[in-house]
Amino acid sequence: MESRKDNGPFNIFAEAETIIEFYDLDPLNVVWHGNYINYFEIGRSALLAKINYDYNEMANSGYAWPVVDISIRYRRPLQFKDRIRIKAILMEYENCLKIKYEVFKVQTGELTTRGLSTQMAFEIKTGESCFVSPPILFERVEAYIKATGSNGQ
Repeated sequence: MESRKDNGPFNIFAEAETIIEFYDLDPLNVVWHGNYINYFEIGRSALLAKINYDYNEMANSGYAWPVVDISIRYRRPLQFKDRIRIKAILMEYENCLKIKYEVFKVQTGELTTRGLSTQMAFEIKTGESCFVSPPILFERVEAYIKATGSNGQ
């Protein structure tokens, strides 16, 4: 079992799998670096669904959450037909939505890529940025923690 430290301060994470397709490759037959953001999105969507605050819920609550910063650390290349597991870990939600990513090659269990994204809320109606996350995010995270006994899994 993974430790709480590995799963962020709230121990909330989600995992999703996908297969590397031909259209994701560059001329050297490895995944083009820009496509890793798409893989992060797969993990982020699974995490947001887990806390019941996916993109439809965000819009319905009156907020949008654009990515304002993203970083990626490439360790090993991925190739056509590799099956990958993307792990998205909630790191912060009080002032922004910060999510850490780990991409593993399923066949070997090898960690191939790490990343971190930051999203800031803005109110759709006014277009104003929020420097503290809106109450709806707190409610969803805290409801998830309560429902899972703060285990996060």
